[in-house]
Amino acid sequence: MDRRIFGLETEFGLNYVPSDGRRLTPEDAARHLFRPVVAWGRSSNVFLNNGSRLYLDVGSHPEYATAECDQLLQLIAHDRAGETVMLDLVEQAEEQLLEEGHEGRLFLFKNNVDSAGNSYGCHENYLIPRKVEFKRLADMLIPFLVTRQLLCGAGHLVQIEDETKFVFSQRADHMWEGVSSATTRSRPIINTRDEPHADAQYHRRLHVIVGDSSMSETTQLLKIGATDLVLRLIESGEIYHDLRLENPIRSIRSISHAFTGQTVVRLMSGDEPTALQLQWKILELVKGFVARHGAHHDQVERVLELWERVLVAVESQNFSLIDQDIDWAIKHKLITGYAAKNNLGLDSHRIAQLNLTYHDIDPTRGLFHLLRRRGLASSVLDPQAIADAVENPPATTRAAIRSKFIRAARETGRRYSTDWVHMKYEEGEGGVVLCKDPFATTNSAVDELIEMMRRPV
Repeated sequence: MDRRIFGLETEFGLNYVPSDGRRLTPEDAARHLFRPVVAWGRSSNVFLNNGSRLYLDVGSHPEYATAECDQLLQLIAHDRAGETVMLDLVEQAEEQLLEEGHEGRLFLFKNNVDSAGNSYGCHENYLIPRKVEFKRLADMLIPFLVTRQLLCGAGHLVQIEDETKFVFSQRADHMWEGVSSATTRSRPIINTRDEPHADAQYHRRLHVIVGDSSMSETTQLLKIGATDLVLRLIESGEIYHDLRLENPIRSIRSISHAFTGQTVVRLMSGDEPTALQLQWKILELVKGFVARHGAHHDQVERVLELWERVLVAVESQNFSLIDQDIDWAIKHKLITGYAAKNNLGLDSHRIAQLNLTYHDIDPTRGLFHLLRRRGLASSVLDPQAIADAVENPPATTRAAIRSKFIRAARETGRRYSTDWVHMKYEEGEGGVVLCKDPFATTNSAVDELIEMMRRPV
């Protein structure tokens, strides 16, 4: 595809810590968090002025789905905008709780597992051509996704045979299938539910649910950028290497647990490369593809350089090459350094607290944000890009149309509803418009709906 639509859906962990002993259930905490949303949107499932979707997911998890983006930095900015939106809700909820006699703090974590072992996700969406055979694409993509945790895992502490170990990924231990239509019951690497949010004759939406949430913008750039390049290689039809895994689920867990990249995985062909060797092979294929066809955007060389640097770091076990860029390496340096300085084991409660607080999205207390302020974690965005994304949609996708419609409806006080492809005016003459082109930035039929809203009913 010359242009691709990207989207990220992030579920946040929510916790209320009382200072007066009066606890709240997760459901009550979520209800307070979303009270301002329900007040203006009459629902806990709304689209915002910037074209994104904000809603309360299963298990009282706040979720933010970015508007449709067609550029990597644009996507990262809109993902970071979601953190800003959530923090604003936290501030309002804490003020409201205090007025009701509750003294305490609300915490939102951009991670993937809670203390009880429940997992929640960060889902990636990629628009792909309908003409590409989906089974072939999945077979070729899964080996990359299974080993991709070396590039962009969030890092985690797990108990393995009575020993606490630092591992690459938070999600790896919670995946149960390679490909499935389920998302919670079995948690596949790739979800096959066919909801393209576009013209189904030409497009399909690839829904990847195996990835960890990223605090680091640099990690996010590599995660989405490398996946996009592998997809382009597969879509071209030029890839001929059979890298299919005999057992993807066993492989993804064993790779996460062995912090060397040297885990041997068995392919359907009978070959037994290491996880690192698989990643090196895929990188080699991608580099050849880029050399033949050229870069399709200005971040390609940056993605390839970072990809190679991560593999060199894992292979040499010299994590200093990437310990300001990749979440698992940033967190590993933080945790192991603190443990050594204070003579603590990885099973220490204080270490577990660090492991969690790294993902606190509040910039005044979250450890990742502290490291970034101290110059120990890199960025790829100007802060103004994030502020702009909070208020405005991507100007190059259908989100611009949705934003224009929502703003007009809220300004006029008219009743309306919208989703990814529909915009409906529910008063007066009424009307609904179907916007199937995610690359469109204008729509005359939506403009007519807006004019209807501005007329007296």
